[in-house]
Order: sequence, then structure tokens, then C-alpha cells
Amino acid sequence: MQTLIQSVLTLPDKVLERDGLDPHSLESVDVLLTGCQIQAVAPAGTLPQTADQRVIDGRNKLLLAGFVNGHTHSSQVWQRGLIPQLPLELWLSNVFESTPRHLDQLYWGAVSTAVDTLFSGGTCVMDHAYVIPGQEMETVAALVRGYRSVGIRAVVAPLMMDLPFASGFPKGCLLPQSASPRAARELLALMEAMVAEFHDPDHGIYVGLGPTGFHRCSDELLAGCADLSQRYDLCLHTHLLETRAQHRVAQERYGIRAVQHLATLGCLSPRTSLAHGVWIDEADIDDLARAGATLVHNPVSNLRLGSGLAPILKCRQRGLNVAFGCDGAASNDAQNLLEVIKLGTMLHTVTEADYDRWITPEQALQMATVGGAHGVNLGDRTGRIAPGFEADLVLYNLDHPSLLPRTNPLQLLVLGRPTEVVEAAWVRGRQLVDQGQLLTLDRETLHDALRHPPMASPESRTQHHAVEPHYREVMLNRP
Repeated sequence: MQTLIQSVLTLPDKVLERDGLDPHSLESVDVLLTGCQIQAVAPAGTLPQTADQRVIDGRNKLLLAGFVNGHTHSSQVWQRGLIPQLPLELWLSNVFESTPRHLDQLYWGAVSTAVDTLFSGGTCVMDHAYVIPGQEMETVAALVRGYRSVGIRAVVAPLMMDLPFASGFPKGCLLPQSASPRAARELLALMEAMVAEFHDPDHGIYVGLGPTGFHRCSDELLAGCADLSQRYDLCLHTHLLETRAQHRVAQERYGIRAVQHLATLGCLSPRTSLAHGVWIDEADIDDLARAGATLVHNPVSNLRLGSGLAPILKCRQRGLNVAFGCDGAASNDAQNLLEVIKLGTMLHTVTEADYDRWITPEQALQMATVGGAHGVNLGDRTGRIAPGFEADLVLYNLDHPSLLPRTNPLQLLVLGRPTEVVEAAWVRGRQLVDQGQLLTLDRETLHDALRHPPMASPESRTQHHAVEPHYREVMLNRP
């Protein structure tokens, strides 16, 4: 079956290659989809129409490659609006104890994350996924089932750590020590079993390696993840220097830069994506760029948790690939990629006086598409509207009031407040959205599931006061 999209506005692939520097970037083209791939892209009105094709009128529409939600935690859908505004280390104390423990909740968390990503322009999600202790394989099975039910492309990277919670704090040895999680060798064996069971690139499902971060992972676990990444060509995804506290932990533990230490363990490669990087310096940026790694920018959660502003302009200037992520809904309270892209585009004007260096809408879209695809180790498959790439595409309705008047569609999409503008979407050539309606799953069934969450037990309603005195002492130097 072929689909021909006629006379649609798009951002040409050649503009993305030039980093979005063309001021007259939009072109009207015909796009032909065959099976899961883009077969042809040609000037509008030049691709012949045949009787067996499905033809879509692309006039007054904008076609873009699907965005990648480069970092999120799907289970946190159930914690939207639940956790107060706190620094990450105190916020986590609440998150861990209120995390859902039922497989059906994790299934619906994946479904909700996929749907919200899709209707904000995304066709792929990196789920740095919580897994229920003792039910790790069952958890991943539930997540995969959720993503398949929607049809979105998904990388599931189960969160793994082998050091206790207290290890993530500066001077964490002074805190009460919880029982250590599983040993590194057990976790690595478990990850290998997940790869064997669930990694299915031919159907858009990928297993990634997801160590939580250096602050709660041993060198053995991090190096083992790097080895699995290389052996199986998998994305290695982890948190990196999200907060000042993590920066201090690295200094205490290693005596050298955290990025430098990760490099010595073999953790940095083009398959590596690192979430946040708020506290990286120029030497870190250079190391990451040389390795071909990706930094995933999560501006909403970075602000909500008071983590700071990641040096995104410096990253781009020094050649480091940058992508966007929503982060989990417990630190974002949404999964709206357009909101993330808008904030991530505008936020850095306050860090750079030279406005020629500010991020343009075209550059932001390059980060969300090409940059995101590279970040999930899929840059050779998706992220571009070009022949031979898989058809992960989103069609926007330029007649929607939130995209009027017809000035600069790209600028309105990135810097405006577009709502309900996704007219159609395809993942691997399969149409998931048509006329603004999801074709694969009844959204009202999802909404009904979210309306009736299991009641949290009283003991799961955590307070952060158990670690707050220590945090205030070591980070704020006051009682």
C-alpha cells in the first residue's frame, strides 16, 4: 500500500543538514510512502498519482519528521500533580515511595506517555523505565504491550542501580543505609535476558541499557552496561550531573570529573545518551562531543526541581549532539514535547548576549528530530524526511486557530501555543492518527483508567523530612 501526500509544506532534509540556518526553509513537496519507508520526496505536483494509492491533500498542512521524547519515566504518569516543588534529592524521597507497584498501572503509564508524546509531535520515546523489584521481566512485558497497543516507536531502558539510595547524596555515608539493591552481575544478567526476550527492532521496540546514574551505580555495573551496549548495539542511557549535589558526589567519589570517569569505563560512545547535564563544564562537553554522545535537554523538569540551566548553547557550539526530553510526569506534570521544545528554545536567550547564537525554530526542530534519533541510536532509520528513511511523520493542521494567522508556521509551532494541531501521524509507515483521532486505541478507555487509580496506602505517602536535615546541612550549610 502506498500513500501519497501532495503539496505539503515541509522542512527539507538539506536544511537540517545545514543546522537549520536557511531563513527561507519551508518548501512545498510531494511525499510518497511505501510500506514502512519514505520512497520519494519531490517538488509539489511532480510525483504521479496512481489508482492504488491513498492520496492525502497536503495543502494548508505542515509535514515534519516525528520528534523523539529522548528521556522520560512512564510510570510517573500516576504521580502527576502529586510531588511538591523540591530539589531533586528530596523530591526523589517522595517519588520512590509513591511509585506505582501494579503491572496494569505500568501498562497504562506507557500508553499515556505514548499518546501524549504522539499528540505533541513525537513518534519515539526513550522510557528510562522503573521496574517492579522481583517482577522486572513482567514489568518490561507490560511496558512493551502498552507501547505496541498505541503503535509508537519505543526504547525501554530499565532503571538499574546497585548502590543504596543514600549514595546519591554528598557525604551519603552519614545517612542511614538502606539495604543494597541486587549485585551488578545479577542486574547485568537480567538486562541480557531482557534483550533476548523483548528487543525487537523490526517492530519498533528496543531494549536499552538504563543504569540510573554514576551516583547510584558501581563501576562494575556501568562498565558492564557499556559492554552490553557494544555487544548488542544498544543505546546506553543514564542521568548525568543533573544537580549540584551530584557534582559534589563525583568529586567525593572519584576525585576527577564524572564525565572523565565514565570515559575510562568505556561508557561514552555514539550509542550513549545522557539526561540533563546541567552541571557539565567545557571539558565535559568536549569529551562528550568527541565520543559522539548525546545530551538530552529536559528544561521543564530542570526548572521545576531547581536544578539549573544546562549549557545548551555551549554544547551546540562545540559540536555536541543535543536532543529534547520531557522527563517523567512527576517532575514535569505533563508529557508535551511542544512545550519542552518551546521552553528549550527560548530559555537560553538569557545566558547569551549575542542573539546570533540563540536557537532558531529550525535548529530546535533539528534537535527534536535528527538529534533525538541519534540519541536513541536510530539516526540511520528515522528523524529525516528523505528517501530510504522509515516513515515516522507528523502532519500538522495549519488552519487550526492556534496556528493562525499564516505568518511563519515553524515559528508558530515552536514558539506559539499550538493545541490539537496534529492532524495525522505515521510510525514506520503505519498511520496511527487520522483527522486528529487515534486509530489504534480508544483514548476514552485510557482516560477512564487514569480516573480510577489504586488508592495509595498511608505508609506510601512519603515525607522528605528523613533526609532533609542532612541535605540542608551539606547543600545549604544551615540547620
